[in-house]
Amino acid sequence: MRRRFRVWSLVGAGLLAVGVGPAYGVGSSSAGPVAGAVEYTVRDLGTLGGTRSEATAIDGKMVVGASLTSGDAAEHAFAYDLRRHAMTDLGTLGDSSRATGVEGNHVVGQSDLSADGPAHGFVYDLRTRRMVDIGTLGGSGTRITGLDGDTVVGTSSLPGDTVTHAFAYSLRTRTMTDLGSLAGPSGHSSAAAVDGAIVVGSSSLPGSPASTTHGFAYSLRTGTMTDLGTLGGSSSTANDISGSTVVGQSRTAGNTLAGYAYDLRTGVRTDLGPRFLTAQLISGDTVVGGDSLLSSSYDLGTHEIRMIGSGRGVTEVRQIVRNVVVGDNFAPNSFAFVARVDNGDFTYLTSLGGLNSAAAQVDGHGVVAGSAALPPTAPGAANGPFHAAVWVPHPAP
Repeated sequence: MRRRFRVWSLVGAGLLAVGVGPAYGVGSSSAGPVAGAVEYTVRDLGTLGGTRSEATAIDGKMVVGASLTSGDAAEHAFAYDLRRHAMTDLGTLGDSSRATGVEGNHVVGQSDLSADGPAHGFVYDLRTRRMVDIGTLGGSGTRITGLDGDTVVGTSSLPGDTVTHAFAYSLRTRTMTDLGSLAGPSGHSSAAAVDGAIVVGSSSLPGSPASTTHGFAYSLRTGTMTDLGTLGGSSSTANDISGSTVVGQSRTAGNTLAGYAYDLRTGVRTDLGPRFLTAQLISGDTVVGGDSLLSSSYDLGTHEIRMIGSGRGVTEVRQIVRNVVVGDNFAPNSFAFVARVDNGDFTYLTSLGGLNSAAAQVDGHGVVAGSAALPPTAPGAANGPFHAAVWVPHPAP
């Protein structure tokens, strides 16, 4: 399963597709759909000794993120084993660090080389307990945005730090490949996601300002970058991929903005309309995204659009796995939610005694990772510190 994630800058009915096995300590094993109502138990993952922590990604038994260390002296990447109930400090490349993705035994993220220095992407091997600096394309910094199998993708500066290019880093060979740009060596490009041998992102164009971009798809097998074009306007982006379908945002012939889906096999482009301007994500034939206020799903097979949630406040999606979406709803406070796009089920996820919560990712078992507020420690406050948390589904009594 591909892993796409936001990077460090710089209780409803029938909600889940599969059950949660005893490896997580909650619920019963199931190879098929969960029957009846589903509830969630929130679990505090703790910290590395500091006051705050945040989970950013989950894969099977492992949750990763960042936590303040003892005395809140620094922020370090962590990996939390849900079976052993143990949090491991992954260390740094020099100063602070933050994990942003995990798949199998590999954790990826960014780390500052020094207090005032640039950030490099890292790969941490959970078997060898070793953090590796993936380096750069000759510039000072890298930013990781996706992980699938043995391929890590992101963006790196070139020598002089005036140009950035998308890259693919092989965990097998420990080599970084410059993916170039649609404008040649002097153009800019950035990678957004990877699925199998296809990397997608955005690139500047020949003879155009760097701010004018087209979405691209790069084949790691053939070493070729394909311009995905637009919906008739001047620019586009590519933000996610599932199988052969890429999704992103584009200017239209009328100079408005709309989401789109592009099938790399057939060349068919689908205009998703103005309800998919932000955070375009895809799993199978289902696209999710938002219009800066509400989020919706789009079925590429039936062309049916469904609103996610009640329509109250602002709804932002963070990830989709099969039919399950997680995100945050601001109405007016921020609450994590999990929703099922095929039947409209929508469930808020509780905090750890405070008011607010935030979701980051959901795994194939339906376990959600994110952060949740502890009880307030000051009079009149709604929240205490936020801790990394998971919400584990189980059948309702």
